[in-house]
Amino acid sequence: MRGPRIFQIGRSARFRPSTAYLTKRRGRRGERLCLFVIGVIVTPMLLSGCGHFNEGLQARPTFEEANLLFNQGSYQASLNRYEQIIDKYPTTGDRALFEMGIIYSYPKNEQKDYQKSLGCFQKVIRDYPESEYRRNSETMIFYINNVPLKDKTITTQQTQIETLRQEVKGKEIEIAALQQKIEVLEKNVFAYAIHKPLIDKIVIEKNTRQLMLTSKGEVLKTYKIALGGDPIGAKERQGDNKTPEGTYIIDSRNRDSRYHRSLHISYPNERDKKRARDLGVSPGGNIMIHGIKNGFSWVGDAHTEADWTKGCIAVTDQEIDEIDKLAPNGTVVEIRP
Repeated sequence: MRGPRIFQIGRSARFRPSTAYLTKRRGRRGERLCLFVIGVIVTPMLLSGCGHFNEGLQARPTFEEANLLFNQGSYQASLNRYEQIIDKYPTTGDRALFEMGIIYSYPKNEQKDYQKSLGCFQKVIRDYPESEYRRNSETMIFYINNVPLKDKTITTQQTQIETLRQEVKGKEIEIAALQQKIEVLEKNVFAYAIHKPLIDKIVIEKNTRQLMLTSKGEVLKTYKIALGGDPIGAKERQGDNKTPEGTYIIDSRNRDSRYHRSLHISYPNERDKKRARDLGVSPGGNIMIHGIKNGFSWVGDAHTEADWTKGCIAVTDQEIDEIDKLAPNGTVVEIRP
């Protein structure tokens, strides 16, 4: 087997076998396999040089070890292995340098060094002009030259985000402190009111679903309420599910009602009774300000999402406890449309 002939097989465009040879070749499968091996395996060896091929085989275990160390996060140890490859197997230095450049610029490498990374890629281009890693090295150089600007932008944005987070946290602390002050003031006001009652009227506005505790015309506290199932208009007769409208007083209270604590309102007054007589109906009665039905206190504020009573005024259990303490019997109750 002659050297020039093998070289020409590798360069298939220059190889022109005779027709007789081709005919013979088709009938000899073993020779075809042999020529394939020569063209695909042996020829690249001759083109690249036997020394380069041998060094590549000899360096393979060290490359595998370096790659394993990289995957394990041992970046410096991996770099050391690649440096050993460069010293011992210089013909494979382009690959080792390229791998080192990757490690030096790897984001998870806490000791990454973009300048050293650039140096590795530049050396591949300078010292190995025919290297298959040349183009990738050029791409990496372009990328790394833009990394510091991107890193600076990211750092600036992260700083801005952290500043905003600190501002929000400061506001949250400030809001929490103010809320605590409000709660303390409310407790002080109502503690004082319990010892020296200030409430002279309960005002109920059906339209806005509000109950207000007032003293000398000043509103001390407001509660959200639920009304009767047919809330529009004044109560006229028993069973119409309407909440009365007019002026009444708290004339009694029931601490054992089916609803958590109840304050009875003096409905019907004389005007309500006259209207019912004119209509020939019973005016009804038993109108209360009360809490939520026993066993359902967990509903809480959500009870105000609908008008659910039979004509009474409903608040939460905690709220009726407050009203009960602040509004003694005889407190005026004004129910407005």
